[in-house]
Amino acid sequence: MAKVGIIMGSDSDLPIMREAIEILESFEIETEVDIVSAHRTPEKLYSYATEAHKRGIHVIIAGAGGAAHLPGMVASMSPLPVIGVPVKSRNSIDGWDSVLSILQMPGGVPVATVALDGAKNAGILAAQIIGTADKTIQNKIISYKEGLKEKVIKASEGIKK
Repeated sequence: MAKVGIIMGSDSDLPIMREAIEILESFEIETEVDIVSAHRTPEKLYSYATEAHKRGIHVIIAGAGGAAHLPGMVASMSPLPVIGVPVKSRNSIDGWDSVLSILQMPGGVPVATVALDGAKNAGILAAQIIGTADKTIQNKIISYKEGLKEKVIKASEGIKK
Protein backbone atom coordinates (compact mmCIF):
# COMPACT_ATOMS: atom_id res chain seq x y z
CA MET A 1 0.00 0.00 0.00
CA ALA A 2 1.30 3.43 -0.95
CA LYS A 3 2.05 5.91 1.79
CA VAL A 4 2.90 9.62 1.75
CA GLY A 5 4.77 11.31 4.55
CA ILE A 6 3.49 14.80 5.29
CA ILE A 7 5.68 16.91 7.52
CA MET A 8 5.66 20.53 8.52
CA GLY A 9 7.87 22.84 10.52
CA SER A 10 5.27 23.64 13.16
CA ASP A 11 1.65 23.03 14.06
CA SER A 12 0.74 26.47 12.72
CA ASP A 13 1.29 24.98 9.23
CA LEU A 14 -1.38 22.30 9.76
CA PRO A 15 -4.36 24.30 8.40
CA ILE A 16 -2.55 24.58 5.05
CA MET A 17 -1.10 21.05 5.07
CA ARG A 18 -4.51 19.56 5.88
CA GLU A 19 -5.43 20.09 2.21
CA ALA A 20 -2.75 17.56 1.19
CA ILE A 21 -4.00 15.11 3.81
CA GLU A 22 -7.61 15.43 2.63
CA ILE A 23 -6.90 15.02 -1.08
CA LEU A 24 -4.70 11.99 -0.43
CA GLU A 25 -7.40 10.46 1.77
CA SER A 26 -9.88 10.99 -1.08
CA PHE A 27 -7.55 8.87 -3.27
CA GLU A 28 -7.34 6.32 -0.43
CA ILE A 29 -3.61 6.88 0.01
CA GLU A 30 -2.33 6.43 3.54
CA THR A 31 -0.59 9.40 5.14
CA GLU A 32 1.87 9.69 7.99
CA VAL A 33 1.75 13.21 9.43
CA ASP A 34 4.30 14.77 11.77
CA ILE A 35 5.96 17.99 12.84
CA VAL A 36 9.66 18.07 12.02
CA SER A 37 11.47 21.37 12.47
CA ALA A 38 14.66 21.87 10.49
CA HIS A 39 15.88 24.40 13.05
CA ARG A 40 14.46 23.18 16.36
CA THR A 41 14.66 19.40 15.93
CA PRO A 42 17.55 18.70 13.54
CA GLU A 43 18.12 15.21 14.95
CA LYS A 44 14.48 14.31 14.28
CA LEU A 45 14.80 15.74 10.77
CA TYR A 46 17.86 13.57 10.10
CA SER A 47 16.13 10.46 11.41
CA TYR A 48 12.94 11.17 9.46
CA ALA A 49 14.75 11.87 6.18
CA THR A 50 17.06 8.88 6.32
CA GLU A 51 14.46 6.36 7.50
CA ALA A 52 11.17 7.33 5.79
CA HIS A 53 11.72 4.94 2.86
CA LYS A 54 12.32 2.09 5.34
CA ARG A 55 8.84 2.70 6.81
CA GLY A 56 7.17 2.30 3.42
CA ILE A 57 6.78 5.97 2.56
CA HIS A 58 6.88 6.59 -1.20
CA VAL A 59 6.77 10.40 -1.38
CA ILE A 60 7.40 13.13 1.19
CA ILE A 61 5.46 16.39 1.25
CA ALA A 62 7.22 19.00 3.40
CA GLY A 63 5.58 22.31 4.23
CA ALA A 64 7.52 25.17 5.73
CA GLY A 65 7.30 28.92 6.14
CA GLY A 66 9.87 31.65 6.63
CA ALA A 67 13.38 30.38 5.90
CA ALA A 68 11.71 27.10 4.83
CA HIS A 69 14.72 24.81 5.03
CA LEU A 70 12.71 21.67 5.82
CA PRO A 71 11.98 20.41 2.26
CA GLY A 72 15.54 20.96 1.04
CA MET A 73 17.18 19.41 4.06
CA VAL A 74 14.94 16.34 3.79
CA ALA A 75 15.68 16.10 0.06
CA SER A 76 19.40 16.25 0.75
CA MET A 77 19.22 13.08 2.86
CA SER A 78 16.30 11.04 1.51
CA PRO A 79 16.17 8.84 -1.60
CA LEU A 80 12.46 9.69 -1.94
CA PRO A 81 10.89 12.41 -4.06
CA VAL A 82 10.20 15.49 -1.95
CA ILE A 83 7.47 18.00 -2.71
CA GLY A 84 7.87 21.35 -0.98
CA VAL A 85 4.94 23.49 0.07
CA PRO A 86 5.91 27.08 0.79
CA VAL A 87 3.70 28.32 3.62
CA LYS A 88 2.90 31.99 4.12
CA SER A 89 3.52 32.19 7.84
CA ARG A 90 3.10 35.12 10.18
CA ASN A 91 6.84 35.84 10.16
CA SER A 92 7.03 35.57 6.37
CA ILE A 93 8.01 38.22 3.86
CA ASP A 94 4.69 37.91 2.04
CA GLY A 95 5.55 34.25 1.42
CA TRP A 96 8.38 34.99 -1.00
CA ASP A 97 11.04 33.90 1.48
CA SER A 98 9.40 30.47 1.68
CA VAL A 99 8.89 30.16 -2.07
CA LEU A 100 12.49 31.05 -2.91
CA SER A 101 13.98 28.95 -0.11
CA ILE A 102 12.23 25.85 -1.41
CA LEU A 103 12.46 26.61 -5.12
CA GLN A 104 16.15 27.58 -5.36
CA MET A 105 17.74 24.21 -4.64
CA PRO A 106 21.27 23.39 -5.78
CA GLY A 107 21.91 20.90 -8.56
CA GLY A 108 21.61 17.31 -7.35
CA VAL A 109 19.07 18.06 -4.61
CA PRO A 110 15.70 18.50 -6.32
CA VAL A 111 12.56 19.57 -4.52
CA ALA A 112 9.35 19.71 -6.55
CA THR A 113 7.81 23.00 -5.44
CA VAL A 114 4.14 23.93 -5.58
CA ALA A 115 2.54 27.34 -5.21
CA LEU A 116 2.44 29.29 -1.98
CA ASP A 117 0.03 27.45 0.37
CA GLY A 118 -0.47 24.87 -2.43
CA ALA A 119 -0.73 21.76 -0.27
CA LYS A 120 -3.67 20.38 -2.25
CA ASN A 121 -1.56 20.37 -5.42
CA ALA A 122 1.28 18.74 -3.49
CA GLY A 123 -1.11 15.94 -2.54
CA ILE A 124 -2.26 15.54 -6.13
CA LEU A 125 1.34 15.48 -7.38
CA ALA A 126 2.25 12.84 -4.77
CA ALA A 127 -0.70 10.74 -5.92
CA GLN A 128 0.37 11.13 -9.56
CA ILE A 129 3.90 9.98 -8.68
CA ILE A 130 2.48 6.93 -6.91
CA GLY A 131 0.08 6.39 -9.82
CA THR A 132 2.97 5.75 -12.19
CA ALA A 133 3.39 2.36 -10.51
CA ASP A 134 -0.12 1.80 -9.13
CA LYS A 135 -2.90 1.61 -11.73
CA THR A 136 -5.64 1.84 -9.09
CA ILE A 137 -4.33 5.21 -7.93
CA GLN A 138 -3.76 6.31 -11.52
CA ASN A 139 -7.40 5.54 -12.32
CA LYS A 140 -8.50 7.63 -9.32
CA ILE A 141 -6.42 10.53 -10.64
CA ILE A 142 -8.02 10.11 -14.06
CA SER A 143 -11.49 10.20 -12.46
CA TYR A 144 -10.54 13.24 -10.37
CA LYS A 145 -9.38 15.13 -13.45
CA GLU A 146 -12.51 14.07 -15.32
CA GLY A 147 -14.51 15.58 -12.44
CA LEU A 148 -12.61 18.86 -12.80
CA LYS A 149 -13.44 18.89 -16.50
CA GLU A 150 -17.12 18.22 -15.80
CA LYS A 151 -17.27 21.13 -13.34
CA VAL A 152 -15.95 23.51 -15.98
CA ILE A 153 -18.36 22.19 -18.61
CA LYS A 154 -21.32 22.64 -16.24
CA ALA A 155 -20.17 26.15 -15.32
CA SER A 156 -19.76 26.99 -18.99
CA GLU A 157 -23.26 25.75 -19.78
CA GLY A 158 -24.68 27.59 -16.80
CA ILE A 159 -23.16 30.91 -17.77
CA LYS A 160 -24.59 30.67 -21.28
CA LYS A 161 -28.19 30.42 -20.00
